Amino acid sequence: MDDGARTVNGQARVGSSADRAEPPGKGEKLADWADGRLGIYALAKANMRKVFPDHWSFMLGEVCLYSFLILILTGIYLTLFFEPSGAEVVYHGTYRPLNGIIMTKAYESTLHISFDVRGGLLIRQIHHWAALVFVAGMLVHMMRVFFTGAFRKPREINWLFGWTLLFLAILTGLTGYSLPDDLLSGTGVRFADGAILSIPIVGSYLSMFLFGGEFPGHDIISRFFPIHVLLLPGIMLGLVVAHLILVFYHKHTQYPAPGRDQKSVVGMPFLPVYMAKAGGFFFLVFGILALIGGIATINPVWAFGPYRPDLVTTGAQPDWYLGFSEGLIRVMPGWEINAWGHTLELGVLIPFSLFPLFLLAIGIYPFVEAWITGDRREHHILDRPRNVPVRTALGVAWLSLYFVLLVGGGNDVVATHLHLSINSITWFVRISVFVVPVLAFVVTKRICLGLQRQDRDKVLHGRETGLIKLLPHGEYIEVHEPLSQDRLFVLTQHEQNPPYETGPAEDANGVRRKVTVSQRVRAGLAKGMFGPDTHIPKPTKEEYREITSGDHH
Repeated sequence: MDDGARTVNGQARVGSSADRAEPPGKGEKLADWADGRLGIYALAKANMRKVFPDHWSFMLGEVCLYSFLILILTGIYLTLFFEPSGAEVVYHGTYRPLNGIIMTKAYESTLHISFDVRGGLLIRQIHHWAALVFVAGMLVHMMRVFFTGAFRKPREINWLFGWTLLFLAILTGLTGYSLPDDLLSGTGVRFADGAILSIPIVGSYLSMFLFGGEFPGHDIISRFFPIHVLLLPGIMLGLVVAHLILVFYHKHTQYPAPGRDQKSVVGMPFLPVYMAKAGGFFFLVFGILALIGGIATINPVWAFGPYRPDLVTTGAQPDWYLGFSEGLIRVMPGWEINAWGHTLELGVLIPFSLFPLFLLAIGIYPFVEAWITGDRREHHILDRPRNVPVRTALGVAWLSLYFVLLVGGGNDVVATHLHLSINSITWFVRISVFVVPVLAFVVTKRICLGLQRQDRDKVLHGRETGLIKLLPHGEYIEVHEPLSQDRLFVLTQHEQNPPYETGPAEDANGVRRKVTVSQRVRAGLAKGMFGPDTHIPKPTKEEYREITSGDHH
């Protein structure tokens, strides 16, 4: 090798510092030192120019990430002033309406943060709003992934990471929501305790262990605090890092368009274009959350007062992401079984069991669909939701069920604000739990099929221009404008593979084939999800040529 090059870690490096007239700077020395020990140069070269598609829906994941970072930053600040203790004190502070009231040190420190710490109330409200946006962003982000099929191979593990993050975020929100020990949060903890007590045999032992005695106990706040600020955020931070690593490792998903296929990605490089956009978007999210935290009051703990086991505040509602579970409890009939001196509270146990089952169904769906289709290929091009109507209808049905139960969880607030009977609302929700998801499924599927027919007509006949033309023989026709090749590609690029079938009942020798129950179930689900009734056939080349070759209108 000539004198102008040197070898580092088996690779040729041109222009060594020894051959230069000027000595290397401190920054270059530091970079060389780090590269020799960490391999940063090769890592950066391989990833800093990674291409990311440019679409607004991809920013939903960024909203989640930035909200999580803001939660960590504001949470660190609040931790410096919060005292997680259930010891009782008499309040003598700035907020005079509560002077002389017995409360826990946790509630007293919350009031201190709100009224005495400089910027404390603003940070508290930014923290709470960021938590709501974080969970909302994850739910919307996961719905985008679900409706577009971005969970397919090789991203099933990343889907599980996101699903686990959503579940942990709900638990983190519950523990953080309960720390101030005001009347509203204490009511939520009482709700959680009732759900735990409904577990057969071990429920009372779990409650005693968690609360350190009979409810409300003295240890719940001091136990929730490390769970909220250390355990759950630590696990979530690890999952976020793993999630981002897999995003970098896999090719990024992209919407169908010319020049995009399973092997190439069209977009902007991570550095400097995408990095500059991401940095600006972070400050935009932070600014909006700060603005909301400064002008919109949330969780005014001073208005509720300290928690007392014998009181409950009016309109006690959890944050929206727990309204699902609250609705399940409120609309469930008060069934119970009394036997051998024990009571099995079905009115609480059944909803308490359904909540994790609904979440579990979301988590395993990618694996169920992969089993039904038998598709083992990698997928980097996203589906248009209309082209997978059953999956889209299932997602809309789940969302409709969630909103119905959210109404059930706030039946008292709905009743007082709309001047309706709370019993009528409860019965409406009980019926809607079974009717609305079915209606949502049927309507969504029909809409998707209608949109597929519209796409087929556009491909064959072009776009309606609104112009009416009189032909020489007196016939009026509407002029259609042919679609561009780019648009034709988008409307026809999706696959319509035949669904899985069990095959003939007998083999070639006339011997009856053995078909397992699993195969029959798989074939039935495949026909229902991807059968002839779930799609409108795409136009063939012959149909397109026949219509476009002559003088047809």
